[in-house]
Amino acid sequence: MVIAGLGVIAMLSEIFSFKKLLYPLVLLGLLAAAVLAGLDWNHDTRIPLFGNMIMFDNFSAAFTIVLSFTGFLWFIMARDSFNEESSLTDHYALALFSLAGAVVMVSFGNMTMLFLGIEILSIPLYVLAGSRKTDVHSNEAAFKYFLMGAFASGFLLFGIALVYGATGSFDIPKISLYVAEHATNLPGFFYAGVLMMLAGMAFKVSAVPFHFWAPDVYQGSPTTITAFMATIVKTAAFAALFRLFSNCFIPAATTWSGVVWTLAALTLLTGNITAVYQQSAKRMLAYSSIAHAGYMMLAILAMNKFSATAVLYYTASYSVSTIVSFTVLQLVAAHKGSDLLESFNGLAKKNSFVAVVMTIAILSLAGIPVTAGFFAKYYIFTSAIDSGFTALVIIAVIASLIGVYYYFMIIINMFFKESTDDSPFVIGAAHRFLLIVCTLLILALGLFPDIILRFWI
Repeated sequence: MVIAGLGVIAMLSEIFSFKKLLYPLVLLGLLAAAVLAGLDWNHDTRIPLFGNMIMFDNFSAAFTIVLSFTGFLWFIMARDSFNEESSLTDHYALALFSLAGAVVMVSFGNMTMLFLGIEILSIPLYVLAGSRKTDVHSNEAAFKYFLMGAFASGFLLFGIALVYGATGSFDIPKISLYVAEHATNLPGFFYAGVLMMLAGMAFKVSAVPFHFWAPDVYQGSPTTITAFMATIVKTAAFAALFRLFSNCFIPAATTWSGVVWTLAALTLLTGNITAVYQQSAKRMLAYSSIAHAGYMMLAILAMNKFSATAVLYYTASYSVSTIVSFTVLQLVAAHKGSDLLESFNGLAKKNSFVAVVMTIAILSLAGIPVTAGFFAKYYIFTSAIDSGFTALVIIAVIASLIGVYYYFMIIINMFFKESTDDSPFVIGAAHRFLLIVCTLLILALGLFPDIILRFWI
């Protein structure tokens, strides 16, 4: 409600002429939303809202905190991007409403709210992806994202309809109870519905073979919007996918586990191998984002007592590292006028601070000790091995080794190649603050992983 209220305030700021107050108000509001979510931690019972359509439990509270704080970091990153007075409030409102949809996705108690959350999240992003109106690539990204998103929503809705037809309810607890009681004699169209819902959600997390939209949309969209998709959207989508399947469909796991295994393996290999051949750093990070979806799918497949915490830790560490990488990419692209890998050449000599924080973020994305990314992968792998998916973990480890190769290409360019441009590389105070905070978080989560892992979701 706080986040949605901020979106309404953003629209009213244009009418009542207080746009200059909007930025600090949004930052304070997002921190307040995170604190308010934390106050609901370990509530005696789930907090039902809107006729049990929203269930706010520890799982919801934890992911809402991650989403709110990621949104806080993202708004600092995107501050300089909202420089058009004519559309300033529109950008703020669209981003905030999309974030509100993400919160609905992690706390739904009803299939209807799952769908509404996805649409509230997605529709503003279709607009934001095309917000660079004079850029044909941005226009193409918005159009492609809209068409593919509508197509995926159709799959999701058809799946929801089939599950409703089999169970007679949209309510998550009722569906779960029905599936548990009739696990041996569920109709065939119920399983078809589960698989169609899986296909719709696989699009949202950009899992192979539902990933074809992601590289073009990520590359064509403004860099700040790409960062939003790679962090907030992916966190919300995986939390929703985990919540859906852990609460409803575990008794039918024999039907969908093999499909998820295949999707995870294809996503890991396709994402990492394709990233190796990219010359654009932005497109490389897009394929990297696809690969990370593969790692998180291991926790969905494992579905044991470690999985929820593993997904939370992974999304938190991945989001912080991704915010750093896209912030630096945005700064480098603005300085060089290009997002090619060679744009990073000689960055260490021009601005050693930026090069060092980018290196730490890259090491975290690659899963190198002692960063947050190492423990994120470790706990995901542990969760999968505990459920007997050792072969898939071996594939994931091989994929990680491939990932090290293309991640280190950026580090090599920054420290061991010469730049052809001698102009100084200067960053603003806000971006410097953001990079320092995120880097400290990456190291803190890596050195003290129990900050998150000690909580029982």
